[in-house]
Order: sequence, then C-alpha cells, then structure tokens
Amino acid sequence: MSYTGSAPGACTGSVIGSYAVSVQELLVIDDLLSALVGIEGRYISIKIVHGKEGPVVFQIDSSMDLALQELTRRIFPLCEDYVLVRQFVESRSHFKNGLVNHALAAALRAFLLDYQAMVAQLEHQFRLGRLSVQGLWFFCQRMMSSLNALVVLVEKATFNNTSGSATLNLLQSQAKAMGGDSAVRSLLEKMTEYASAAYLRMLERWVYEGVIDDPYGEFFIAENKSLQKESLTQDYDAKYWQQRYSLKEGIPSFLTNVAAMILTTGKYLNVMRECGHNVQVSLENSKLMSFGSNHQYLECIKSAYDFASGELLTLMKDKYDLIGKLRSLKRYLLLDQGDFLVHFMDIAREELMKKPEEISAEKLQSLLDIALRSTAASSDPTHEELICCVERSSLLKKLATLKDLDCACPADKLIAADVDQLMQLSITGLETFCLSNKVLFAVRFKPSSFAFVLRCRNDIPCRTLQVQWPLSLVISRKALTKYQLIFRVLFHCKHVSRQLCAAWQIQQVFRSVKILGTPILRSSILCRSMLKFVNSLLHYLTFEVLEPNWHSMHDRLQTARSIDEVIQIHDLFLQKCLKECLLLSPELLVKVEKLKALCLQYATSIQLLMPSIEVANSENTSKAGKSKSRTNISQDRDQQLKLASENVVMSESILKFEAAFNSELQSLAPTLSNSSHAEPYLTHLAQCILGVRMDQ
Repeated sequence: MSYTGSAPGACTGSVIGSYAVSVQELLVIDDLLSALVGIEGRYISIKIVHGKEGPVVFQIDSSMDLALQELTRRIFPLCEDYVLVRQFVESRSHFKNGLVNHALAAALRAFLLDYQAMVAQLEHQFRLGRLSVQGLWFFCQRMMSSLNALVVLVEKATFNNTSGSATLNLLQSQAKAMGGDSAVRSLLEKMTEYASAAYLRMLERWVYEGVIDDPYGEFFIAENKSLQKESLTQDYDAKYWQQRYSLKEGIPSFLTNVAAMILTTGKYLNVMRECGHNVQVSLENSKLMSFGSNHQYLECIKSAYDFASGELLTLMKDKYDLIGKLRSLKRYLLLDQGDFLVHFMDIAREELMKKPEEISAEKLQSLLDIALRSTAASSDPTHEELICCVERSSLLKKLATLKDLDCACPADKLIAADVDQLMQLSITGLETFCLSNKVLFAVRFKPSSFAFVLRCRNDIPCRTLQVQWPLSLVISRKALTKYQLIFRVLFHCKHVSRQLCAAWQIQQVFRSVKILGTPILRSSILCRSMLKFVNSLLHYLTFEVLEPNWHSMHDRLQTARSIDEVIQIHDLFLQKCLKECLLLSPELLVKVEKLKALCLQYATSIQLLMPSIEVANSENTSKAGKSKSRTNISQDRDQQLKLASENVVMSESILKFEAAFNSELQSLAPTLSNSSHAEPYLTHLAQCILGVRMDQ
C-alpha cells in the first residue's frame, strides 16, 4: 500500500485551503471519520490501484495546511488497511472458498464491527466538539498495529489463494511472528481459533465417527471411493487398506505429529461401522474445541485412537475369531494336521495325475471332503471351510508373476529356470494343487478356471460366497497367496517322498539277490539318499521354519495393541516363512526343485522298469493243476530277479540318476554353505542336506 500528498481536488465547492486552519481541521476530521470506514469525503478521495479488488490509495486536497496534511497522512494507512480487510472478508465469504475461509471471514467481520464501533465513538466525540486531529491520531493508535497485522495476513492469503489447512498454517505462522507484540499475537491466535473451529468439527467427525464431512475438500484425509473392501479377497494387488483413506498434502502444522494416528483412528471406526458394530465414543471432556497451548486436543485424539484400536481388536479377536482363523490356516495350509492329506493323496492320486485343465473340480472337492470326514480333521468344525484350488502354472512361474515379493531374481530369469521345462516334465495337479478357505474369501465360480471356489456350504455350485469382513484386512488375497505358495512346497515334498517310498517298496523284492555292487544295490542306496534328502527338507521346513515362526507370531499377537500391528506381525511372519522356505532365493530354490524333479523321475522310472514279481499262491495253482513246491517257486523268483538286475536299460538309468543326483547335491552344498554366512537360517538347512551327503 502507498499514499501520496498530492490531491486532485476532488471536493466540491471551495478548496479547503481557502478556510481558516481551525475550520480546515474540522473539515478534515469529518472526512477522516468517513475515510476510516472506507468512504470518500469532500476533501479526501479514494483511488483504487490494479482493478476492482486491488489496493486503495487515499488522497487529500493539496491546499490544506501542511501541518494538518502531515497528521492526516499518518491516519491514511489505517483507512487503507480497513478497506483491504473488508475486501478480503467479502471475497472469502463465498461457498467456493471453504469452511475455514468462511470462519476466518466471520472472525474478521466481527473484528471490523469492533473497529466500526470505535469510529462511531470517535464521531460522537467529534459531534460534542471534543475531538481534534491530534486526538483522532492518538485514539487510532490502538488499532493501527492490529489492522496492519491483519492486512499482512490477508495479502498473503490472497496471493497464495489459501484454503483449509493452508489458511490455518498461515495464521499460526503469522501469530508466531508477532511474538514481540502480545496484543497482536493474541488477536491472531483468536483468529486462528475461530478459523480452526470448522476444521476441528471435521476432525471430530472423523476421529469419533469415522466419517469425512468435507464438502470443499479442505480436510487432510482423502477418500478413494473406487476402492471397495471386496477387493481384498479378489485382487492380489488390492491396496484398500493403504489407499482407501490416505493423507493429503497440506496437513495443519499443529496436527503434523499426530496425522498418522488420526488417519488410523478413522479407518478403525470405518471398519467397525461397515461390520454393523455400533461404536459409542464417550465425548465427556473430549470435545475438540481448540488447539491451544495446553495441547488438550492431543489428549482427545490419543483417547479416540486408543478406544477405536482397542474396540476393533476386541471385535476381531472375539466376534470374528482372528486367532482361530489363523490357526486354521496353519492346520491345513501349513500342514500342521497332515493325516487328512495322506488319505487325500491316496484317494485323489488318479485325479491329481491329470493335467490341470483335465481335472474335475467337483470330483476333487468331493474326495477332499471324504478325506476330511474320515480322519481326525472331522472333529475340527473349520474343516468344512476348505476348498480345492488347482493352479495352471508351476511354482517358479507363479513366483515370477508376483512382482511385490522381495525376490532376488528377475521374473524372466525365473521363468527361464523353470525346472519342469528344463527336465521336460509335464505339469500335473500334483505340482499345482493347493487349498483355500471359502469363509475368508469371496471368489467367483468360472468353469474354465480351477483356481476358484468349487461349491458353497450346501454342496450346490454357486457364483459367489459371502465375504468375511473384516478378517480380510489381515488375511487378504495377498496373504492367502503366500500361504498357498508355502503349501505347494510342502505338498510337493510330500508327493516326492511318497513316490520314493513306493520305489523303495518295489526294490525290497530284490533283497534276495546277493550280488554286491549290482545296479539294484546302488539303486537301493540312491533311493535311501533321496528319501533322506526329501525328508530332511520337510523336517527343516516344518520344524525349523514354520513352527518357530508361527509360535513367535502367536506370542506377539497376544500383546498387539492395534489391527495395524496385527497386520504387520502377520505380514512379517509370512515374509519370513517365504524367505526361509527358499521362495525368495531363486538360485537355491531352482537347485532344490531340480533335486526333487530328479527324485520324481527316478521313482517313476523304478516303478516302470522293475517288473512286478507275482508268485501264484498254492490255492490258485492247485486249481490249475500246476502246483509247485516252495523250493521251485523260490528258485523261479530268484531267477527272475537276477535277470531283472542284469537289465541293461535299468542299469544305465540307475547310474544316470545316481550321477545326476550326486552332482546336483554337490553343487547345492557350497551354495548353501556360502549363503549361510549372510543368511543364518540357511545354516539349519545346510546341516540337514550336508548331513545327507556325508552319510553316503
């Protein structure tokens, strides 16, 4: 703002300089009283600079007495400040400027009313003949600094076009800058308190109800309505919990340190409201009336957070049995209760040996139900929640599609290292079978895909299942996928072990051949080594990885104080299990998968190449009239076994498998030993596998 002493003589009649000085003083006081409220007088005019809402300049008739001109010019800044503040009030009273600017404009309007009351009192004194220009200047001193501070404020607000939290931050910074003037600082703090009232009402609704009441987009929490909670159970990359509600830029400075707590509090209340759980927050002594120096508002926010966190955690644990659901996942997907799986693998072997696209989903599910009902799992009420899934890709290909895993190998290298492709193995249900849970996850039935739900509780095929919210916050589609990756590793190890056991049983009929160094004897030793390798791997996965990590997670969950902490603990458990199960170490995983593939090829070859020796029993031979003595039967059997042991094809195959297995095992040992220095958990695996090698 600026003003000048040169006046264009905007008054009517005689110039003011033609009057006596005493009369000039009376005339200029009358004009000044009008100028103080932004009205032109006979000898004082107003010039607007830079458009309708630009700064104003007050000018005076240059013929006035010089002493009076000097005193008058001292009062002009107050007049100009009043006009600028009034313009700001009028411009910020529109709806588009937001609730905070509305509240600030109302507070400024109240201040201007007090200012106008002061001018009215001065005018009354003037009418009584008790006011001089010097007296007017004296009485205006009290308002000069206050209005000037407000003008600085409104100029910055206008220049930056502030709203919402930006306006509150500006008010606070201006108040702090006036530390040397207690009166002005008190005024700005009062303005801040008034302006923040609307913001605190929005904050109250969020931390006490979980509702965003923000018609003008001023609140620092944004809501993405396109993200629905159902995405947690359908989409692996669902970002509902992180992105449904998020912090925006421009957080009020007095809330910066508790912004995350405020965000979380409302999120917790939202979860409970969507569960139909009525939450009643006690508001006694908790109203967010202001954010004064006593920091009482921080205590209110902390209390609201503690209430929402505790209430949601209790709801999840008690009503929705979170720990029980996690225990159920451990029981079945981490094979803590494996007796049902043995029975299932027996009765479903024929179906699982088919290609994934040829498997009958309904038949596989019915076989799973039979296995569950005929084993100890029948006493567990959660066994009815299990459903079968059959993926279409191998384990390495599946890992390559999950880009969020902290995997040390690029996706293209994982696919290129696919063991099934390298060893020319066809993918069957035994490599891609996994389990899911129909209560936790809502999935859609698609006849052309097998990684979907097969049926609902009443055994009637359905298109959708009921979503179990809010358990999906902790056990999301991403979390389930990680459980399924671990299950596939365990299941495949079980399958390899069973195949080797079958091969071992077939070879027992050759024990009567007392020829040392024959391929049959070498095959027996090789089969034992392979079994030890696979069983040691299973022991490591179960008792060195899953069990300790599970108990550690379970203990930490007992002391968790919020759902975010529960999610963090659960995610850490899964990440650690994936890492220690080698699913995040592609180099080691590929070597282990090659060893398992060799074991499978060997077991299959043994079952195909070794003949089954059938000795007719005495009852059957007597009916045929071809009864033989036990001695003759034994001689025939030994002769067939001897011929089988000399089979060139079988001998070459056994030697080939022995060389390949030993070579892969030898290449794995140094890799494990070297990696164990950086990853201590590999020490246990190295001890298991190196122990197998040392026994040979």
